Amino acid sequence: MLCLMRIFQRSKSTHRAFLSSVASKSSSEIERITRIINDHPFPDQPLHPTLLHHVPPTLLSPYFVENVLGRLFAAHSNGLKALEFFKFSLSQPHFTPSSDAFEKTLHILTRMRYFDKAWELMINTGEKHPSLLTLKSMSIMLSKIAKFQSFEDTLHAFERIESEIFVGRKFGTEEFNVLLRALCTERYMKEARAVFQKLHVRFSPNIKTMNILLLGFKECGDITAMELFYHEMVRRGFKPSTVTYNIRIDGYCKKGCFGDGLRLFEEMKRVDCVPGLETITTLIHGAGLVRNVIKAKQLFDEMPERNLKPDIGVYNALVSSLIRGRDVNSAMDLMDEMEDKQIGHDNVTYHTMFLGTMKSSGIEGVCKLYNKMIERNFVPKTRTVVMLMKFFCENRRLDLGLDLWKHLVDKGFCPHSHALEILVTGLCVRGRLQEACDCSRQILVRGRQMSDAVYRMLQRFLLQSNEMAKLEELNSLIKKLQTVLPPTRVSIDTD
Repeated sequence: MLCLMRIFQRSKSTHRAFLSSVASKSSSEIERITRIINDHPFPDQPLHPTLLHHVPPTLLSPYFVENVLGRLFAAHSNGLKALEFFKFSLSQPHFTPSSDAFEKTLHILTRMRYFDKAWELMINTGEKHPSLLTLKSMSIMLSKIAKFQSFEDTLHAFERIESEIFVGRKFGTEEFNVLLRALCTERYMKEARAVFQKLHVRFSPNIKTMNILLLGFKECGDITAMELFYHEMVRRGFKPSTVTYNIRIDGYCKKGCFGDGLRLFEEMKRVDCVPGLETITTLIHGAGLVRNVIKAKQLFDEMPERNLKPDIGVYNALVSSLIRGRDVNSAMDLMDEMEDKQIGHDNVTYHTMFLGTMKSSGIEGVCKLYNKMIERNFVPKTRTVVMLMKFFCENRRLDLGLDLWKHLVDKGFCPHSHALEILVTGLCVRGRLQEACDCSRQILVRGRQMSDAVYRMLQRFLLQSNEMAKLEELNSLIKKLQTVLPPTRVSIDTD
């Protein structure tokens, strides 16, 4: 019997090792293809032949395509490249596309304001793969139009999606909720309220509808309006849900009214509305905002009693509370605990820790944490990259700024224009024009435009140094991109 158990355990261990090996190989291939796509010169050469050469049909799977597109999104890759990769996957025989891959492609296009291409993609998808059209894809389109265009454009887009894209589908409350969420996310609360009053007869609202509007008032920071609407939804006969309470608790906590948040927490228990992970996370973060670290720890420690298991969000909330309480060492210990429990670290963890370390131990502490992050091959998101780049340049550590830039590029990422602006400013001021031009060129050849501020700065310094060849090269790359990219703020002097 003992012998059989050992054989079984050995078999399980071998299987786990095999799965780990497969996952590692898949991850490596995803990173390789992402880098090839992101580094591909744009728009000088077509991407399709390159993909044919590097992506064998056996490699294509819904998982693979979704993850490459996810990496391209995180890498701020040019949207047209992502679109070409998605189209390439569709052209392969026996490949079945997924809604997730379609949504990621749509998200990349709309984030870069390629709205014509996004509409074209939605129409083609509706005709050839209608099963891929989801509420999420509708939400992506409407939310980006609400962000970059007008309220009227958003309403028109909703009508167009109903009549041209989701053909034959009867729109109901869920679709109505998507429209309201897009408006509320961009704080069009007056307009959202008007749309609700006009259309609630056609689309019968549910508790989700009311929570979306409540969330909109909360995000505007108007606690009075939030509470007035809460009482209105109760008068309309809606029973508050856990989500309703979470929104109100978060609204009070962000205004520094932690006591009111706790009051609502106690009220939840009285009305048999069970607090969940999000509730506790919100309260721990709220305790941190008023620097009540003791209460934050208490809420964290009481979680097992509530049959709740801490996730990365809860740990990040406690890390934030410790940082606000100026207890950076305990926050570092908590990071180690997260690693020991295989919870890991995400961008929120690192961003919070970097903020705390900058204030407590300056450049030395930041360097230590930065080196740990790089050793773990972690790629920070734009907000953290910009923060670090600014800190490095302000502390005259351009070597670290360039190292971070190289780390992003080596991982197949196309750093955001804000990061470029900070780094180029630091390099130009210190007379390091060649490196400033190299970084700018890396952005341009990958199909991303630089801001007008970066261009003007480079232009001024290059003219002063009589580096006309370098300026002409940049001008040529920018003009080439302007033939295919949406309108930008970059303007080039032609005389």
